[in-house]
Amino acid sequence: MRFQNIVTKRGYVYILSNKTRSVLYIGVTNNLVKRIWMHRHSRGSEFTQKYRVKYLVYYESFKHLERAINREKQLKNWHREWKFNLIRKHNPSLKDLWPKIVTSK
Repeated sequence: MRFQNIVTKRGYVYILSNKTRSVLYIGVTNNLVKRIWMHRHSRGSEFTQKYRVKYLVYYESFKHLERAINREKQLKNWHREWKFNLIRKHNPSLKDLWPKIVTSK
């Protein structure tokens, strides 16, 4: 039954950064708004709390959570420069995308 949920649930890969955009964190979730809210309110991972990583700078949406998990693994293996190039391709100013995802709900 658990596998069925992975296949049928929508998934998101996201990249967070700190205020100075010097730290990146890559995560995966099936509820982007809720998960980013958790990070913003220090209820995310220990890493994001420690480095104050709470600004959403990039995300991708997938029809299936399993695909999002695979993409997360791929991105985590990328060089830092590649990650920044990906982010800048879609978000050149590295602005916080939180207002965009909150208002689109």
